[in-house]
Amino acid sequence: MNWDETPPATADDAPSGAGGRLVGADADGDDQAVEAALRPQDLGEFVGQERVREQLDLVLKAARQRGGTADHVLLSGAPGLGKTTLSMIIAAEMGAPIRITSGPAIQHAGDLAAILSSLTEGEVLFLDEIHRMSRPAEEMLYMAMEDFRVDVIVGKGPGATAIPLELPPFTLVGATTRAGLLPPPLRDRFGFTGHMEFYAPAELERVIHRSAGLLDVTIDPEGASEIAGRSRGTPRISNRLLRRVRDYAQVKADGVITREIAASALAVYDVDERGLDRLDRAVLSALLKLFGGGPVGLSTLAVAVGEERETVEEVAEPFLVREGLLARTPRGRIGTPAAWAHMGLTPPPQTAAGGQAGLFET
Repeated sequence: MNWDETPPATADDAPSGAGGRLVGADADGDDQAVEAALRPQDLGEFVGQERVREQLDLVLKAARQRGGTADHVLLSGAPGLGKTTLSMIIAAEMGAPIRITSGPAIQHAGDLAAILSSLTEGEVLFLDEIHRMSRPAEEMLYMAMEDFRVDVIVGKGPGATAIPLELPPFTLVGATTRAGLLPPPLRDRFGFTGHMEFYAPAELERVIHRSAGLLDVTIDPEGASEIAGRSRGTPRISNRLLRRVRDYAQVKADGVITREIAASALAVYDVDERGLDRLDRAVLSALLKLFGGGPVGLSTLAVAVGEERETVEEVAEPFLVREGLLARTPRGRIGTPAAWAHMGLTPPPQTAAGGQAGLFET
């Protein structure tokens, strides 16, 4: 199983209405408690991300043969795809300890200097959400990554003195969900960059079977396929759904997860066959039923759903757009033919006849 371990979300981190989603990709406290026991320990156990895994394997083997530290690694991709897991595997493959922190926790250059100065030779520093680090800390990180040195400023004003502090060689593993927000000077200092893709259903089935074995859960291939198809291409969601289906099978059946049991369990938790939950379907329902498929403005759509604008835009829309159920146009949001079909609704005549084609015209 591959997924990330991120600090618990706060009210400032997530839009209102986003918390507690069974199909949310961010890790909550319960996820973090279970994930530690289920994480793969080496690249051979890691499922999926074949290209990144192959390239990273070469980087680590070459570093071990040279007897030095591995190049700095940048991992980008959506939450829940395995960035933290890979960082821990990097440390394990190099036989080095790992230090875990996050960008939001480093608000001052002094915070970063304290962490860097306490690293031991060869240690792996995992910096999650690196794009959210403060600018002064970013600038200090440039020198630390390139020259293994930082300048600590002592005093203020004209009497301030820069004291150079030598650092032992270390490997920085940065993780980000928004690689485009990283400044080019920081991106250029990483020796290896890997982009994590969403998982295919067959890969998620392997993740589910592995996790079921570790959790001592009996699941048949069709049951794993049913869960994988509703997991949004994300291992973390697969494992969360597996645990909820396990509970249902334990209470309502004989403990064995079949396709029927998985479908019944996920119906109880409002996760449909494409992985849409209550919020996703509410957005589509309002768009199609109240506004005839659009176009409709984001603020109007949010009011109709009873959620904040940010919740609709940042929580619901990315998956709906990726699934081809919703489109963003200059005039507003529109429902696609796939959305009408998924919701079991008949589109208005002008929509069915292609009346939305003029949306992109000026």
